[in-house]
Amino acid sequence: MRMIHRLALTFTLAAATVAANAQSPATITPGSNPSAAHNWTDQQILTCTVSQCWQLAGRNESTFFDIVQQLAAVSAQNRDITLPNDAAAGQKVGNYIKMKAKADHDALLFGIVDSSVRYVGRKNAAASAAGAK
Repeated sequence: MRMIHRLALTFTLAAATVAANAQSPATITPGSNPSAAHNWTDQQILTCTVSQCWQLAGRNESTFFDIVQQLAAVSAQNRDITLPNDAAAGQKVGNYIKMKAKADHDALLFGIVDSSVRYVGRKNAAASAAGAK
């Protein structure tokens, strides 16, 4: 259950970061120590499997969630999606990511996170209106 609450917080933080950086690339720093640099690149985590991201995170749950948070921000920004800022949505996303990651450790983590972002996020109105023209 702790993992689900952590994912809820992760998506709340990702939503706030994406909203604050709507016109620029999302920048998310590790939650445990915001000034600490992480040891991965965006390109690296975009192509890592669940298992590879777990190894990259040093098999540390907190660091792994930093990766998930960064991937969520990338997905939301690229899809012009706003993530809901509530615990229920975070729990829904957390359960989905946990279920999919456990089911297939060889799946790309970004694919799982991207699916969850699309599942709970809402397309921004300006992008929806422009696409409808």
